[in-house]
Amino acid sequence: MLFWIVAALLTLLACLAILVPVVRARGASGLDTDHDLEVYQDQLAELDRDVGRGVIGRTEAEQARAEIGRRILRVAGPDSGTAPARSSQMGRIVATLAVLAVPLASWGIYAVTGSPNLPGQPLQARLDANPADSSIEELVARAEGHLAANPEDGRGWDVLAPIYYRMGRYNDAVVAYRSAIRLQGSSVTRELGLGEAIAANAGGTITTEAQAALERALVLEPQNPQAQFMLATAMAQEGKSAEASHAWRSMLAGLPADSPWRGAVEQSLARLGEQPAIPGPSADDVDAAALMSDKDRAQMIEDMVAGLDQRLRENPQDAEGWQRLVQSYVVLGRLEDARDALQRGLDALGRPSQPAASLETFAFERGVTLGEQAE
Repeated sequence: MLFWIVAALLTLLACLAILVPVVRARGASGLDTDHDLEVYQDQLAELDRDVGRGVIGRTEAEQARAEIGRRILRVAGPDSGTAPARSSQMGRIVATLAVLAVPLASWGIYAVTGSPNLPGQPLQARLDANPADSSIEELVARAEGHLAANPEDGRGWDVLAPIYYRMGRYNDAVVAYRSAIRLQGSSVTRELGLGEAIAANAGGTITTEAQAALERALVLEPQNPQAQFMLATAMAQEGKSAEASHAWRSMLAGLPADSPWRGAVEQSLARLGEQPAIPGPSADDVDAAALMSDKDRAQMIEDMVAGLDQRLRENPQDAEGWQRLVQSYVVLGRLEDARDALQRGLDALGRPSQPAASLETFAFERGVTLGEQAE
């Protein structure tokens, strides 16, 4: 109940702070008019005294008296006061209603959408509640309270660090990861998290400190794709495009075919103005093919061509890859598939463009044209 009394008093004071100047403006306007009338009346009296002393002639006095009379009519006349008074009064009414409507609307909305009958809940009571019923902010506050009392709890810092990162509190995440590493020891997850948090706190720039954390993660897990990718990104940010390209291509060669990092690496290479090379058969593949039967060898070739086709569907901006696919289908005698590959390649590369024109010429030299498909 005390809260509502205080809220009502504060609202009343706020309304008065706005309405009092409006009312005062009306009074000030009336005082100005009365003052002008008194001045003009004094001028008329002074004019009569000047005429009596012979200081001014009667003709000049009549002209001056007429001018003062016109000024009095402008100030006190019905045309000069009625309309402004009505306009001023209407403005004051509108201003008063607008000021009073704000608290009334606020209270009404809160009564409908809020919980005015909900009893107060001190912070400590909320922190002591069942965690399942708490919000993420309350859980973080609870963890922070625990760590304030137990700053050497490495497990607590380890749990809180990634939560800070997801909440966008990157500086707090850096502190938490450093504390977890100091108390719990270095691990791939902690070093990667620290590197990410430092980079995010720097606006996406992978700083020297972030690189050091990522390199420590690579020592613990030499083939970790996240550390490899971020370190290559750091090279690109520093303008070392050749080194970054080499790092990404080396990473791409070692990634499994279904790795989610493939797309990120290919996009990064594309931003450098390069396209990732689509690998052909390795030396082991060639040796194995020599020992196969004709049927197995043909099947292996079919699988390789299908793999090339799938890679181009995922990365359609590789002009050389489309030429290889058209050539492969021609060698296999699958001309319809070659025409389809030509059509998809031209659509992906965009016509008119130099890569598309080169692909069309390449296919024409091998007897593949879109015109034949229509026949």
